[in-house]
Amino acid sequence: MRYRQTIAVLALVGCFVALYLWLHALGYGGAIKCGASGGCEIVQTSQWATFLGLPVAFYGVIGYLAVLVVALAALRPAALAQTSWSTLLALLATIGFGFTLYLTYLELFVIHAICRWCIGSAAIITLIWIVAMAEWIASGVRSPATRTDPAASRQQPGPRV
Repeated sequence: MRYRQTIAVLALVGCFVALYLWLHALGYGGAIKCGASGGCEIVQTSQWATFLGLPVAFYGVIGYLAVLVVALAALRPAALAQTSWSTLLALLATIGFGFTLYLTYLELFVIHAICRWCIGSAAIITLIWIVAMAEWIASGVRSPATRTDPAASRQQPGPRV
């Protein structure tokens, strides 16, 4: 349960970061607050700041909301014992982590600028991925298919001759 709670909190924070970047991309809020480096503005105005005609931050908002909704649904008492929720969270986190790796590559090696907000979002999705994978692995250990009954595994003494 703690894994899913942690994922939900991280997804909520990530959603706020992505929402800030999305609102900036839409022209709300003025100049982006990024410090003296100016890297955020360079990244946010680059050709890579949109994907399929929409700001990249929009996909971040959608992705974080999806993870948040699934994590909250997985916290229902009836869902706590179901390992399929762990699998779904691990899948969503892996997709988000993979997309983030791609975007971070673009920042470092194509755009040659670093956006602190983007790095913050990358750190959040990386943490979500780590926690989701840890839960997925732990859920495999807990699942009935892989769990063994300690009483059944003890050898019973044979007949004495």
